[in-house]
Amino acid sequence: MHAIFLVGAGGAIGAVMRYWTSAAMLRIWLGDLPLATFVVNVVGCFAIGLLAGAAETRSVFTDDVRLFLVVGILGGFTTFSSFGFEAFELIRRGHAMLAVFHVAWQCVLGTGAVAVGYSLLRAR
Repeated sequence: MHAIFLVGAGGAIGAVMRYWTSAAMLRIWLGDLPLATFVVNVVGCFAIGLLAGAAETRSVFTDDVRLFLVVGILGGFTTFSSFGFEAFELIRRGHAMLAVFHVAWQCVLGTGAVAVGYSLLRAR
C-alpha cells in the first residue's frame, strides 16, 4: 500500500506538471507540430536520464524515492521517458539493432492501435 501511495502521489504531481506545460505551450504553436507533447517528452527523457545517472553514479535514491520520482512523477508527466530510457539501455548494453526495432515497432504499432481503436468506434 505504501508503494501505491508513493506512485499515486507522484503521478498526481506529474499529471499537473504535464497540464501546466501543455497550457504554456499552447501559447507557442509552430504550425501543425504538437509542440506541447514534444516538449513534455523531451523534458521527461532528460529528467529520467538525470535521475538514472544520479542513481547509478551516486547511489542517492532509495526504492521509495525512485518509485515517487521515476514511476510516479515522470510516469504522470510522460511515459515516453520510460520508452526513451529503455531504448537507451538497449543501446548502452550493445543491442543497437534491438533498440531500433523497439523504437520502430512501438511507434508503428502504437500509431496503428490508435487508428484501429478510432476506426472501430467511428464505424458504429
